[in-house]
Amino acid sequence: MRVLITGGAGYIGTALCQALLADPSIERVTIYDNLSRHNYNAFIGTLKLDHRFHFIEGDILDSRNLRKAVRNADAIFHLAAKVTTPFADQDAHLFEQVNHWGTAEVTYAVEESDVQRLVYLSSVSVYGSGEERKALGVQLNPKTFYGISKMRGEEHVRRLEDKVKTHIVRCGNVYGYNKSMRFDAVINKLLFEANFHGTINVHGSGEQHRPFIFIDTVSRHLHTILKDQSATGTINLVEHNYSINDIVEVLKELYPEMEMIFINNNMKLRELKVDTSTGNLADPAEGLAVLRDRLASFKKEFTF
Repeated sequence: MRVLITGGAGYIGTALCQALLADPSIERVTIYDNLSRHNYNAFIGTLKLDHRFHFIEGDILDSRNLRKAVRNADAIFHLAAKVTTPFADQDAHLFEQVNHWGTAEVTYAVEESDVQRLVYLSSVSVYGSGEERKALGVQLNPKTFYGISKMRGEEHVRRLEDKVKTHIVRCGNVYGYNKSMRFDAVINKLLFEANFHGTINVHGSGEQHRPFIFIDTVSRHLHTILKDQSATGTINLVEHNYSINDIVEVLKELYPEMEMIFINNNMKLRELKVDTSTGNLADPAEGLAVLRDRLASFKKEFTF
């Protein structure tokens, strides 16, 4: 099977590429990325990529270049997106162009090709916020320009359901060590600040929850989708719903001298809890133990 990953040089794309190349049934893995985040870590390091790996520098809004890349693929993981956590409600035009119309360009290219499967990495941000736990089937109500653009992208992908196997994956907030790191994601950012500054900022009461997913779980699940015989489907890719205070509790265990600065601590910020298709751990304490072990391993990757 020949696989194309748009946005493959990014945080999730790098992990997925490594997972796919570990599978001998994969004939070729091609990364299609415009390198707009200046992230070159997928291409360096002691882990040498074999002859099945290919790279195309290109933008998903470049219709001609994109179509040429898509024609040589059997399956596509569409990960390319404008993501600027936590400023997901700024620069509406850029979110609209890249996440909405960029996804449209991908679907147009798929329609003109022999691609058999399209996997679209959406986001739990399409649910918006609210006190009630969000489940598949609820009305989408995104609150940010980012969330709106991902919802529009889903609509383009869903249009292909009768033509190719499509999978819409609503991903939670991703965390964990990876060679192509993102330190704007909340858990990664807090761990970095705790390690190098000894101080973290907590906005609001800290009781606001967010859905989270470990980077290795994301790459593993996306890989397994290639074996999925179902024609279409939408899932929530979420492991746990942690509050910011839950994360702070774990960080205090790892860094006992860490200081917290509370900003507007009487303010209740937006809440989002999401049901999961991957199996939530019912016991919150067990969930925190998992987070503690993962962040302890992550901590060891820091150079000092």
